[in-house]
Amino acid sequence: MKLYFNVGYIVKAGENLELVIDGEGTAAHIHTMFYADNGLWKCEVDYFSKSITYQYRVVDERRNVLREEFVPHHLHFPHNYKEFIIFDEWNNKNFPENYLNNKILYNKLHTFVPEKAAILKKHTHVFRIEAPIYNPDWRIVLFGNTPSLGNWDYEKAIPLSQTDFGIWEASVEIPEHELIQFKYCLYDSKEKGVIDVETGENRFTAANPMPDVLQIVSNHYFRFKGYQMYHDAGVAVPVFSLRSEDGFGVGEFADIKKLADWTKETHLGIIQILPINDTTANYSWTDSYPYAAVSVYALHPQYISIEKLDYSLPKDIVEEYYAEKEALNALDLIDYEKMIAGKWKYLQAVFTAEKDKIYKDRNFKKFIKDNENWLVPYAAFCVLRDKYKTPNFNNWKTHKKYIAGKISQFFTAKNKDYDLSMLHAWVQYQLHLQLKDAVDYTHNLGVSLKGDLPIGIYRYSVEAWTEPELFGMDFQAGAPPDQFTELGQNWEFPTYNWEAMKEDDYRWWKNRFKALEQYFDAMRIDHILGFFRIWRMPVSAVQGILGYFYPAVPIVADEFKAWQIPFNFDRYCKPFINNEILWGYFGKESEKALEFIDPNEDGTYSFKEEFDTQRKLVDFFKKNPRGPIEEKLVSLCANVLFLTEERKGETVYHPRFNVYNTESYKYLPEWEQKSIYDLYHDYFFRRQDHLWYEKAMEKLPVILNATKMLICGEDLGMVPACVPVVMDELAIIALKVQRMPAENIPFYDPRNASYMNVVTASSHDSSTLRQWWKEDPVLTQRYFNQQLIQYGKAPEDLTPHLAEIIMKQHLYNESMLAIFPIQEFLATDPDLSNQNVDNERINNPAVFPHYWRYRMHIQLEDLKEKHSFNKKIASWVIDSGRM
Repeated sequence: MKLYFNVGYIVKAGENLELVIDGEGTAAHIHTMFYADNGLWKCEVDYFSKSITYQYRVVDERRNVLREEFVPHHLHFPHNYKEFIIFDEWNNKNFPENYLNNKILYNKLHTFVPEKAAILKKHTHVFRIEAPIYNPDWRIVLFGNTPSLGNWDYEKAIPLSQTDFGIWEASVEIPEHELIQFKYCLYDSKEKGVIDVETGENRFTAANPMPDVLQIVSNHYFRFKGYQMYHDAGVAVPVFSLRSEDGFGVGEFADIKKLADWTKETHLGIIQILPINDTTANYSWTDSYPYAAVSVYALHPQYISIEKLDYSLPKDIVEEYYAEKEALNALDLIDYEKMIAGKWKYLQAVFTAEKDKIYKDRNFKKFIKDNENWLVPYAAFCVLRDKYKTPNFNNWKTHKKYIAGKISQFFTAKNKDYDLSMLHAWVQYQLHLQLKDAVDYTHNLGVSLKGDLPIGIYRYSVEAWTEPELFGMDFQAGAPPDQFTELGQNWEFPTYNWEAMKEDDYRWWKNRFKALEQYFDAMRIDHILGFFRIWRMPVSAVQGILGYFYPAVPIVADEFKAWQIPFNFDRYCKPFINNEILWGYFGKESEKALEFIDPNEDGTYSFKEEFDTQRKLVDFFKKNPRGPIEEKLVSLCANVLFLTEERKGETVYHPRFNVYNTESYKYLPEWEQKSIYDLYHDYFFRRQDHLWYEKAMEKLPVILNATKMLICGEDLGMVPACVPVVMDELAIIALKVQRMPAENIPFYDPRNASYMNVVTASSHDSSTLRQWWKEDPVLTQRYFNQQLIQYGKAPEDLTPHLAEIIMKQHLYNESMLAIFPIQEFLATDPDLSNQNVDNERINNPAVFPHYWRYRMHIQLEDLKEKHSFNKKIASWVIDSGRM
């Protein structure tokens, strides 16, 4: 079989195009293309399969890859032809057909049945266009300048068949030998007519005078108009926050079905939730933090429904269960410790009573076999965590170091921990069944689920135990100071060893996305900036302020001379303390601080060696409390100008964030301050961008190509210039939170949002709209007059009418998605608003650890019956074109 490839692409002098054909498990086949004319590159290939996957790439004279397509081409060949001329177009990741052909499309068209495009021997051309159409009544047709293509007559347009999701094909006999011009159109099957033609210039292809050769016109980028693109609206609510009559003081996977019913009734298309992985470290309220999972695969047992297990509760504890359920369900907020203790008590009771049947369950055995790579280590981890009463595997008496062969013994019947291991495996099996049931139910309603992928892993997690080489266990990840936290954030997670992950083509990340894709159609990547660079602290630090970006182009010693800075290690890299600073920090209690510092000959002070890091101080204070001076001493440790990093035997330097606000900086001469400020500005705003662009483009395309989920990136915070460039190239949907603008403005106007955005009024990390309204009266007044275009004095409380205006501003715009926390929907109705507004906040990032215990104050069953409210929401969604 002969394939004649043609693709148009403009390159620079010295650059060439190559065709890379997927070897289907073997090495790829690379073919050099030759330049013909008018920007057209050609290549002839002998091929012996009825389907092909391939990509184009640009190389230099040494065959270094300069650019490549991130999305491969796929073609199928009819059996009745032996030769094919293929006219291609370069396939960009940010073409709508690539980012919109995702699992959400499959849900919207869940009744879709692929059609066949008949290709007859007399046909000369196959027209193929990738165009994900979310409206089930719309189809693709084409017409052109020749009689066989209808002579630009709408009535004679050629219908295309949708052979797969978003793939449209038609085979045509075109006997004319002139240059063929054509366009694709949208046809409404209800209106029975063409409703629009794609924008831009006509498309072109060549005549095909050769018998027995089929020309495949493989087009990309159907040129949609804005209103024809996919738009949706959704609700954001953590699963644990759902309240239903069936719950156990916490939301459960089964409650997603009731939320989906309400979502369907209000014409919302997306349910967004927080991470749902197991965070059980010590069974206390600190485990309520959903971003510190002990496993990136295991689901959290808090979401299991005891009443929906495969087996019933033993009769002698049924009454006790219902009494406990009633008490927990009556609470305004989650009582995490009582809830999780109760669930485990009843899970163990069911497992013990039905153990013999459970062990014989073929489906359970299959679940173990299908998931053994993560399930066996996870179950063993849980057993050892409970046995030694800590998730810190470094403190276990056995199995501190993970050895697969020894851990597999936990799943042998003779092992003393077999029953406990199987209990944890069975709970995961039941969780999977209950979540999959909820997901399938939701999908059948045409509603999609959007998950949340934490950027970090917990320091004492299964992954840190089993594959420590993939992580920077000597470091901590966090975030630099922002509007939430003056001192930055220290999440205490290890960083990633990206070099090690790259060696096996990011297997760890691909597997993680594959696991999430079982349940989710879209994914919010938490802190996507972490794929560009992470804020890294040594383990000796406690506060995020003592971090620096990694990777980064650091400052080397010789640079200080070049910037005319009189570098002195002790003065620049150790806390600067003099009498004035001492008095400023401690006042009359300065003498108490002398227990921790020594005087120097020049009148300054230095921390004693046993107290010279924040971690040493905090560890000391745990056993030896010193009252109010503790926090001040820890902060004084951060009074440095530069942070050090050891690289290949050389010490390099990073300016401390906001160095110009430190006491140390204020005691420098003015000329020295200026030189350090200029170097600081160069470090943060000039020298890093290219490096961070390269690092993101190295890993993100590989990882994202492993999934069919729609990918959204949480890109808030200190955003480098390269981030929006990469997100645009890779079609990652950005996040716009009105009160957290990237620009230097008080608040973002959602009416200005472009298509590739999710807009929202608040997030799980912020106060709710009603809380925010009261935080800063001056800002609220400005917002009331300038953003909401209201006159006079702003009311003291956010009224339902104003909440409705805010919601509509977020709905009526070009953004792909408008997703709101459930609290904001309820704020638009005086009868549904929570009277206790402070109970509605999910998380406060300035408080760590924070107790994540928010629960809806209204049951889902009751919300479904609020018909006038639901009709109102539905009317907004329909009228704004988000359905």
